[in-house]
Amino acid sequence: QERSARLRRWYELMMENKEELARIITAENGKPLKEAQGEIVYSASFLEWFAEEARRIYGDVIPASAKDRRVLVLKQPVGVAAVITPWNFPSAMITRKVGAALAAGCTVVVKPAEDTPLSALALGELANQAGIPAGVYNVVPCSRQQTAAVGEVLCTDPLVSKISFTGSTATGKILLKHAAGTVKRVSMELGGHAPFIVFDSADVDRAVAGALASKFRNSGQTCVCTNRFLVQKGIHDEFVEKFAKAIEKELHVGNGFDAKTTQGPLINEKAVEKVEKHIKDAVSQGASIVTGGKRHSLGKNFFEPTLLSNVTTKMLCTQEETFGPLAPVIRFETEAEAVAIANAANVGLAGYFYSQDPAQIWRVAEQLEVGMVGVNEGIISSVECPFGGVKESGLGREGSKYGIDEYLEIKYVCLGGL
Repeated sequence: QERSARLRRWYELMMENKEELARIITAENGKPLKEAQGEIVYSASFLEWFAEEARRIYGDVIPASAKDRRVLVLKQPVGVAAVITPWNFPSAMITRKVGAALAAGCTVVVKPAEDTPLSALALGELANQAGIPAGVYNVVPCSRQQTAAVGEVLCTDPLVSKISFTGSTATGKILLKHAAGTVKRVSMELGGHAPFIVFDSADVDRAVAGALASKFRNSGQTCVCTNRFLVQKGIHDEFVEKFAKAIEKELHVGNGFDAKTTQGPLINEKAVEKVEKHIKDAVSQGASIVTGGKRHSLGKNFFEPTLLSNVTTKMLCTQEETFGPLAPVIRFETEAEAVAIANAANVGLAGYFYSQDPAQIWRVAEQLEVGMVGVNEGIISSVECPFGGVKESGLGREGSKYGIDEYLEIKYVCLGGL
């Protein structure tokens, strides 16, 4: 109950200070202020959710096979949890982990991304105001040069019992190797390569709206952003035409603090170069630029929202995650072909598809090799739902009633001599 009350107060303080917290996010990573405000509400919701879950950590009583015994199952906190978070959601990726950890009774050491340490420190200030005891929520910012060394210490120190990481698959594999030495509990939410399938039976206008939301949120820099659009031949041309018009009409590149901006800058020069590389490779292999295609006139880290058609599965943009405002469209003929293309990846975080055929909806939802599926919906994240992936997209789930289990050990107690 005490943990619940402190988490609840932390949530209330976040909501009271949401405007300031949102401005920190926009200043740190460039996302439009409206999106940053949305992130703060989403971020705070995890503290509210786990404040409620803290009081629902139920054990069990199991009927024993011997008359003189009683069998109990207890759930206890794993201990110190090291939390390593990314720059694209500098507040929400912290509370999604820390809310669960504190609700379970763990203490945490947070290493925020080197690009966005201020959000983590602001949360620390509010944690202090909420009465979270000193030493329970700890923040260790560090430079880009020190990131690998700090990560290794967190993963190898025997005092740390649990690692929770959100970031790239490549970095996750390194952390897993480090954590293996002391057999730590790990949660990994790693890279995605989300397919977005539009079948002939789809409502094209709804599919375009979902595509716009799923692809261009945070300028394409989220792990559940669509990376590959697969559109059936019967509606392909109509979808591409309407999608291009929606991009040109509804997306506005600019300073995140400008009210009309929907697309802020990418996080750094390296991110822009990757988008350029993917476009150049695709065009060299026959892809067509429908709209966008180059750096924006505003400056070096701004890039035009870009739509490519005539894309094939041999192009870089369909083989690896772009993490930028690039939408490549592949034409397909059959459902089986679309599912095969969608599943031809070593990762599986989110997947989306649009269809009005109930039988097809069940088939495809079950066949997609991902941890989360959006059916006729482009935005699927919410605090009540288990967030996580399969294959090389990670281990474990965050949020929902399942998220707190990642920070609990199950202990079996046998009472004998009764």
